[in-house]
Amino acid sequence: MAQTQNTHIKIKAQTIYAPLFVLLLLLQLYLPSFKANIALQLAALLFFVFIERKTVLSIKFSAQVITLILLLLLGFIGTILHEYEPFNIIKDIFHFIKPLVGILIGYLFFRKINNFRLFIQVVVVAGFISAIIHFYVLFFKVDFASGSISNIRYYTKDNFLELFAIFFLWFYKKLEGRSLINNSTYYKVVLITIVLSSILYFSRATMVMTAIMLLTIYGFTKITKQTILVGGAFIVALLLFYAYLNNTTIRRGKPGLEGFLYKIKVAPEEIFTTRVNRENHRDLWDHWRGYEAMRAYSLMEKNPSSYIVGTGHGSLVNLKFEAPLLNDPNKGVRYISELHNGYMYVFYKTGAIGLIIYLLLVLRWYAYVYKKRSMSTLMVSGIGAIYLFSTLTITGIYNTRDVIIFILGALLYYTSKTYIRESEKSNALP
Repeated sequence: MAQTQNTHIKIKAQTIYAPLFVLLLLLQLYLPSFKANIALQLAALLFFVFIERKTVLSIKFSAQVITLILLLLLGFIGTILHEYEPFNIIKDIFHFIKPLVGILIGYLFFRKINNFRLFIQVVVVAGFISAIIHFYVLFFKVDFASGSISNIRYYTKDNFLELFAIFFLWFYKKLEGRSLINNSTYYKVVLITIVLSSILYFSRATMVMTAIMLLTIYGFTKITKQTILVGGAFIVALLLFYAYLNNTTIRRGKPGLEGFLYKIKVAPEEIFTTRVNRENHRDLWDHWRGYEAMRAYSLMEKNPSSYIVGTGHGSLVNLKFEAPLLNDPNKGVRYISELHNGYMYVFYKTGAIGLIIYLLLVLRWYAYVYKKRSMSTLMVSGIGAIYLFSTLTITGIYNTRDVIIFILGALLYYTSKTYIRESEKSNALP
């Protein structure tokens, strides 16, 4: 009788939390309102706590949750030292809560489900649905006749959910020794659909993240003599590639491959160049991330204490001009609370203390590559390495559209000793 009751509870957990997880991932990608998303995610988390009541976390996972809470609390020091508008303070608080909520949802939902294969299937299903949505947008919204990469990317910037779905599909059997989808035709259709969709984002970030995940899975992110040699060869090849781009006439705003190569060419300058002529719009937009960081740092110079504890929740960066909004060029914004460069963002809000804590957290995830080799540990390590990169370009874990943190939460459960693999049921997709 007890066994029947436990089975009933598990089926109920799968029925409730798996679809809810898919819904939250898709809303994170397609619902443009950050406020609506964080409200729904908090509601889902509270729903879980209310239904399950017992929400004890493992010691290792608790330490990571506490780290995120500590980063949140650090932001209040600058808030106390300065005077900001309540609206801006609340906005920043929710930005710092967002990764905490995401990682808890992933961990708690799939700790309750306790089935690694089902988790992989859920991400793949979500990725496939997302790919179908992407194709719909491409066919009915985008003018392919223009040949412009910018036109194709106007509605769809990138999609890391699909990227993880691809890696889960391709490497599950290789790393876990079991089939994820038994029917080979279904498997090929799903894989090809998601791969094509992912390619059509023409995303520089996706290209880099793909390389990072491949290097992680094949062991090249471990620091050894071999990986140092391979890494050195890769850096040389990258430098030669950029030398070629910088000595070739590649024009800005051109359609097709030329426009895409121009974006790749200016990517390093966009991040690191800080001396920008605001009156020259071409110069400004090509180096926007660097300009944001420079403005934030210049404001920190006025308050030396901000180097240690940051400017706090509610602080804004004065751009010194009205930057036009993407959706409405006739309107502009002079003060911003978020930065594309996540390292500068964390430093600006929480100071050197917060930046060190953030780096230690992300490096801790990366260090999973040194644990016993499994799909879950490799994926956690890959995510850590991805965040080291994405923090530089798209705010890392504090990106308001980030879906990776939800996946990470679940993976952290499946790397823990509390997860018993033998408890899985053989429920591969047909």
